[in-house]
Formats: sequence, C-alpha cells, structure tokens
Amino acid sequence: MNQLLPRLGPDPRKYDAALVRGVIITEFQRRSSVDMKRHVTALRSYLRFLITQDQCAPTLDQAVPGVRHSTYSNIPKFLPAATVEKLINSCDIATPGGIRDRAVLLLLARLGLRAGDIVKLRIDDIDWQHGTLRVCGKERREATLPLPQDAGDALLRYLTEARPDAPFDKVFLHSKAPRQPFCRWTTVGKIVRRALVRAGIDDAPAHGAHLLRHSAAATLLEVGAPLATIGTVLRHRSVRTTAHYTRVDFRALSQIAQPWPGGASC
Repeated sequence: MNQLLPRLGPDPRKYDAALVRGVIITEFQRRSSVDMKRHVTALRSYLRFLITQDQCAPTLDQAVPGVRHSTYSNIPKFLPAATVEKLINSCDIATPGGIRDRAVLLLLARLGLRAGDIVKLRIDDIDWQHGTLRVCGKERREATLPLPQDAGDALLRYLTEARPDAPFDKVFLHSKAPRQPFCRWTTVGKIVRRALVRAGIDDAPAHGAHLLRHSAAATLLEVGAPLATIGTVLRHRSVRTTAHYTRVDFRALSQIAQPWPGGASC
C-alpha cells in the first residue's frame, strides 16, 4: 500500500478511475498476483475510508480491479536436495549464531515447518524420550512430528551450547542483546536469506522460509513418499493441497508427457 500512495499523489480529491487503474496496472507488472491482491484489498479499503470522509468521488472504490489468483495456479518454488544440504552446511557452527541457524534450517528442511512454527516453538514441545516435536500450526491445530536425527542433534547442541541463558520458554532467541525470543516470522525468513547468500545460491526461486517447506515436499516426492505421508508431514487438511506438489515431480511427469503434434517446436 505504501508503494501505491506516492503514485496516486498527495491530494485524494484529484483521484479518478483512470489514475487508480493505471497505478494498479503499473504496479502489477513487478509483483506477483498474491502480493498484488493484498495491495489491491488495502487500496480499496483506503478509498472507502476517503469516501466516508468526503475526500474523493463516492464510487471511486469500484474503479479498483480485482486480482484473479488461484492457490494452485503456480508451481511450488523449491530447491533440489543437494542445494538444500549446501544451504544447511553454510552455517558457521563455531559461533552461537551459526549453531542456532543450522538448527532452524534443519527443522525447516526436514519437517517442512512454517516460519511461525519456529517462532512459537517452546522447550516443552520437544519430547526427547520419544524423539518427537509438538507443533501448533494454523488455527491452533496441534500435531506431533518425528524429530529426525540430524535436526534433533542440531537442536540439542543449540540448547546446550549456544542458546543464551535467559528466562524464556521459547526455543529460539536472538543471539545479540537483549536476547529476546523470536517474535516475528520475518526473523526466520532472514535466516534463510542469509544462508542463501553464504552458500552462493543466487538463483533461488524464492528467498523465504517457505522455500524450504516446498523443498521438503519435493524431496519426499522424489524419493517416492505417498501423498498421504507428505500431507501428514506438512499438516495439510486437504489432499488437494498436497497434490499441488505433484507438479514438481518432473521425472514422473516426463513419462506421461506426449510429443508435440507434428513434431514442430512450440
């Protein structure tokens, strides 16, 4: 929304339908449909507020076009398994921050956790005796996931060697003063972005925590895991959501792809 306001100008009384639509079309050329949908919704709400204040034309909000987007319209963005390992190994485990970041990356890559899962994770959620992790995801739905050996080892090392001695029950804390717990999912995204830079991965299709969630699903699919298993790990409520990942299994898709009619290139 902040990017749209300078294009619209400082005086709402000069806004008209052509200006509003032109700004949106220009902005859409450099943003994804998901991102643009949020901006359009915010702009429409802003215009409706201006209308109540008698600062713009009474029907100007109707000039804001809708943004068509389907949850299943895009191929999930992921990294190959070898690249994910390169990303994880980029952490400097000689430093407390590196030990923490490696534990975060392994949880994202092995269990497909969301950034919010990392932020909310508490020490009591770890069951060392049974090797499981309790995760409270969307809509406060709890799930118990098996903790892989390497992720568990990295998590244990962080808790025993690198985690600041602070009176908080959340697992992950900032490594610099005032050493507070993670409170924003963007903090986890920054850990992924820094790792991409360290590993020299400059062609990643995305740069946030969800990149490793998608990569976890793609890796499971590649090794032949059933969709039901992948859906359980990722805590999907619908098999339709999990089936979205079948479009990244290019090896399987190539076996059913038909040659282009007439032998002509497309």
